[in-house]
Amino acid sequence: MRRIFILIFCIFAFNVNSMEKETTFDKELFDQAQTDGKVVIVSSWIKYCSSCASQMKVLDKAKNDFDNIEYFAFDITNKEIAELFDVQYQTTLLIFKDKKLVYRSIGETTKDLIYKAIQSSI
Repeated sequence: MRRIFILIFCIFAFNVNSMEKETTFDKELFDQAQTDGKVVIVSSWIKYCSSCASQMKVLDKAKNDFDNIEYFAFDITNKEIAELFDVQYQTTLLIFKDKKLVYRSIGETTKDLIYKAIQSSI
């Protein structure tokens, strides 16, 4: 019985930080958003990464809290996209403005710091 409780606890603990992750990056939409003058945010993730899920939750909220931003995410195992941005780690956050990379971080999940980076890019 004790093993069942431990198993249930582990499943619950991992699901609390999980969220639906999908690759939303599209090169044409990325280029168009930059042409339209938007601040473009790109983040990388990998399956079962709780810090990735935390970062994605903050960025999903930021889409509603900031005007004129476009947000894309991609699975770090997608080598084509990873090489395009020279990203080697999950939970990498990139912010582009005026077709230039203006911010890069790895592992940042703090809402205040992410929002500060976005605000300084607008």
